[in-house]
Amino acid sequence: MGDPRVKLAKSQEQVQKFMKNVLKDLRALDKMLNEDWFETDITRIGAEQELCLIDRNAKPFFEAMSVLEKLDDDNNFTTEFAKFNLEINVNPPLEFKGDCLAQMEQNLQRDVARVREVAREFEAEVLLTGILPTVRKADVSIDSLTPIPRYQALCEAIDNLRGKEYELRIQGMDELLMKFDTPMLEGCNTGFQVHLQIKPDQFVSKYNIAQAITAPVLASAVNSPVFLGKRLWAETRIALFHQSVDTRGVGEHIRDSSPRVTFGSEWLKNSILDIYKEDISRYRVLLSSDVEENVEELLKNGVPPELNALKVHNGTVYRWNRPCYGVSGGKPHLRIENRVLPSGPTVIDEMANTAFWLGLLNGFEDEHPDITKELDFDDARLNFFAASKMGLDTKFEWTRGRKVTAKDLIIDELLPIAKAGLNKANIDSPDIDTYLGVIHDRVESAQTGAYWVVKSYGNLIKENNREHTLSTIATSMLRNQLKGEPVHKWGLARIEDMENWKPSSLLVEECMTTDLFTARKDDLIEFAAHLMDWRRIRYIPIEDDQKHLVGLVSMRMVLRAYSKALSENDGSVPVSISDFMIPNPITIHPEATIMEAMTIMQEQKIGCLPVVKNSRLVGIITEDNFMNISRRLLSALAEKKEEK
Repeated sequence: MGDPRVKLAKSQEQVQKFMKNVLKDLRALDKMLNEDWFETDITRIGAEQELCLIDRNAKPFFEAMSVLEKLDDDNNFTTEFAKFNLEINVNPPLEFKGDCLAQMEQNLQRDVARVREVAREFEAEVLLTGILPTVRKADVSIDSLTPIPRYQALCEAIDNLRGKEYELRIQGMDELLMKFDTPMLEGCNTGFQVHLQIKPDQFVSKYNIAQAITAPVLASAVNSPVFLGKRLWAETRIALFHQSVDTRGVGEHIRDSSPRVTFGSEWLKNSILDIYKEDISRYRVLLSSDVEENVEELLKNGVPPELNALKVHNGTVYRWNRPCYGVSGGKPHLRIENRVLPSGPTVIDEMANTAFWLGLLNGFEDEHPDITKELDFDDARLNFFAASKMGLDTKFEWTRGRKVTAKDLIIDELLPIAKAGLNKANIDSPDIDTYLGVIHDRVESAQTGAYWVVKSYGNLIKENNREHTLSTIATSMLRNQLKGEPVHKWGLARIEDMENWKPSSLLVEECMTTDLFTARKDDLIEFAAHLMDWRRIRYIPIEDDQKHLVGLVSMRMVLRAYSKALSENDGSVPVSISDFMIPNPITIHPEATIMEAMTIMQEQKIGCLPVVKNSRLVGIITEDNFMNISRRLLSALAEKKEEK
């Protein structure tokens, strides 16, 4: 997907032509593997850093293209799916030895600082996080898509296969059940992708090791527990990515169908070709490319081809451990790309995760010569999803039929293997101790980025609404990142961390009440009265069975209706809500601003506004919501005054 010349395959003729090129590339790769074309005398590592841009209120900042233009560096900085994301290509790739980890950290710190410097010219900031806590539903509309043809082509291709309705279902501490009309959800995920160059004759073994260690490495690194204000999986990116680009439909009969985001279906047996063959067999062509190579002619002349068609197809199948082919210095090479790790919480945390993964890949085989004989593939896959959900609370199915906790597995078994693997690569000893020490202390303290977010949320939500809580968490996250200490040393977020909170910029969806108690128009007045008493509410939206808003009643209206019923018939004749409700009440859209809501309520002299989208009730905003906003704003102003 990095090739700007990628386009939508619009006709069957284009699909066939592109597939013909994919098959040519596959044959060329087979020939190069058989004839030992590949670089084997050096091993390199590389990385890609995805990041979020935020404004002064810690909300998404949608001017990534302007920031990128100001950066003016096509080699190191590039676009991402959403307008509030950017990607850093951490250049140059480094030889896997000596001080390479420290050098990668230095390069990454340099590049993040450069983006931050430019972002600040736009009064924005850079945040490293797997999912930006303050993302709102309004932020994942198609309007947030980066205006690049290849991203538009991907969205259109997914829409063509799936239709324009995306249902997101994720169950965690909270539950998220919501419909979207775009695959823009993918743009909410930001990761730190690590590459390791692999010799062709070692690829099968290394790839299987990568699959086996994915779960425990992820368990130690989880950093994405919140999406749209809901506490979901420890690494919600996994579920969100799976569902956002899933092109499958629901059938009437049981039939196996593989999602385009996949952990895989079995251990790798023969070569990297098996992965490409499976992906070509299982997944339809989504995109094509204007770039065509005369692959046969290049091979005849001893020139390794780029295999553009194969790369484009590989870029539309999202394996968490992705096989990669590339050419550098006139020599082809193979890599494994780890796509599991989230962005953040800090650069030092990311480098610790990198060291852990690289050390395990390089040292695991010495302890477990053939992992496929010690661990069932289904258990490796189950471990992956369990770690995504539970993080360090996972209990793994491990080698020789054992069940072992994440903490015991990582500290007692995997960290020593990782250390041996890094020593084997002649990585500088102080760097090994520094980075693996971060993993040890993080696991020992059990404070991953995900734990920090969830714990901070639980503390803050007791006294603050969801929007203020999430903004405070994002702001505190930024403060700690700027300090540079790894996440296990962070104190929990405090409301004082949110210095620049400006409620005038809030959207209705950020402040509205979504835990609604509603009634039907045929319900009795007694039910409405009891509901208000039991739940201590003053307004009840009236909806039909399809959740369309049909009316509204207030506590004052219920009292009046009760009084009238008692005076006219001693209360013996049943009174329905439809007899006294306000039909078709004034409403507001969730993406309107709080200022618009306040103006409507003031002008219309009303105490609440039902929030409606696509004719369905999604929330309600009342005077109480504004009172809470005012209280927090006055408190913040008072604190600033005391500081002066």
